[in-house]
Amino acid sequence: MAYDFQVTIDAADPHPLADWWAETLGWEVEPSDEAFIRRMIEQGWAGEEDTTVHRGVLVWRSGAAIVHPESGQRVLFQQVPEAKTVKNRVHLDVRVGADRVEAEVARLTERGATFLHRGQQGPQSWATLADPEGNEFCVA
Repeated sequence: MAYDFQVTIDAADPHPLADWWAETLGWEVEPSDEAFIRRMIEQGWAGEEDTTVHRGVLVWRSGAAIVHPESGQRVLFQQVPEAKTVKNRVHLDVRVGADRVEAEVARLTERGATFLHRGQQGPQSWATLADPEGNEFCVA
């Protein structure tokens, strides 16, 4: 049996981080259902403190998701109170092709990523970067 899944990434500020990753991967930020949020508040299931406005849209404060435009695969950015303090146990590999790695590293560092180091195993090489909140990922 195959299961559907999503990757969830802890974030201090999920909405800007979702924006950053959506642009990085060419994915889309999942649209907010403002009417649903307002109904949840009106029915007492949520409070105004559970929401915020991001780019002029009412959203849930605690999370934001991005989706692949064709497959619908989803990555959720979930707000957590603590800052990242150690290396990730899981990370994303962004595969762009060996001939595009340097250009992609330059593009991402210009957008706020931090270059960390290069790695190589046999003929395979990659660059490890950190997103604006410090989550490591590789470009290969």
